[in-house]
Amino acid sequence: MAVTVKIPTQLRAVTGGVSEASVEGTTVAEVLDGLFAQFGELRERISDEQGTLRRFVNVYLAGEDIRFLDGVATSVPDGAELTILPAVAGG
Repeated sequence: MAVTVKIPTQLRAVTGGVSEASVEGTTVAEVLDGLFAQFGELRERISDEQGTLRRFVNVYLAGEDIRFLDGVATSVPDGAELTILPAVAGG
């Protein structure tokens, strides 16, 4: 199942400037693993040593925060859009 992952400007330095990627997966966790397979440095930017998402990283599936769904176990339908959005300090 192909999923489009939107990559924010703050993380594009580790993706070679790529703003979105097509990744296979049926859950958010599988999609993120596929994304990390393409862009290895991205893993350390958005996940901690245990492999869980860092607190300041928000992930949205079709505009819904996955924390209010099933977290990384959330099912991802074919053709869905996943957006990674790290929190930015400032006002």
